[in-house]
Amino acid sequence: ILGYCFLCFVSSLSCGRIITIGILVPAICQKSQTEDKVVFCPAVLLFLKTVGKIATCLELRSTALQTTQSQEEFRLEDLKKLEPIIKNILSYNKDFPFDVQPIPLRKILAPGEEENLEFEEEEEDGGAGAGVSDLFTTRVPGAVEGTLLPRLPSEPGMTLLTIKIEKIGLKDAGQCIDPYVTVSVKDINGVDMTPVQDTPVATRKEDMYVHFAVDVEIQKHIERLPKGAAIFFEFKHYKPKKRFTSTKCFAFMEMDEIKAGQIVIELYKKPTDFKRKKLQLLTKKPLYLHLHQILHKE
Repeated sequence: ILGYCFLCFVSSLSCGRIITIGILVPAICQKSQTEDKVVFCPAVLLFLKTVGKIATCLELRSTALQTTQSQEEFRLEDLKKLEPIIKNILSYNKDFPFDVQPIPLRKILAPGEEENLEFEEEEEDGGAGAGVSDLFTTRVPGAVEGTLLPRLPSEPGMTLLTIKIEKIGLKDAGQCIDPYVTVSVKDINGVDMTPVQDTPVATRKEDMYVHFAVDVEIQKHIERLPKGAAIFFEFKHYKPKKRFTSTKCFAFMEMDEIKAGQIVIELYKKPTDFKRKKLQLLTKKPLYLHLHQILHKE
């Protein structure tokens, strides 16, 4: 519960709610005259950074619990070292016990939400003073690993599907920051049939392609997927000036397309239409999502 509260607090900063503090406590922060953001005094900045680092530690602990392949495990003993800091959070001014960066300030929007922001003018960078939006810009260590799950246990007569996401073609592929793909399985009404998975962040970009080369294990036997179900792939990337992660486009694969071997599928404009009612192609150019399917059956 405590971890949730801290994460909510840090998340609230991304939505601008912290500006309320500027109204209630003008002695500790003021509105910048040159930029539309809040500037805090050093004591408040230290407090916010400490909260952000605690959130990072909680994120690391969560990652360690969810994977058996974590390279930087954050142990329970490490977590207990945060107790005196939390108890004295308002007055804590010592060195933080772990070399971590504050949790990144990245607001991930629901499908369609970002549409209201896409047509806003880009904010100019720079300006004096440290604003709240400048505090949390470093990605949490380990977050680049994604949330992929292991393959389910095999069952006699049942088929499991591994999808290798090879690459995606985009005209501005080289400009995408921290790109990754969210994979989900939806029924005909857009309801999740399996846990949603995120790929690790892609680091290789060549020409008009972002390369992933990562295996995604579908978390349900194919025979148990309902009629009309589909597997969705949402390509997401980070927008530093707007400070949120946005869905750039999406693709999907229906049940009759599940066949061993290579497949390329079309890309569609956001927002993601899980019900597949109003689809609009992203481009007329021959740019697709490239996949390779592997079927496992006993």
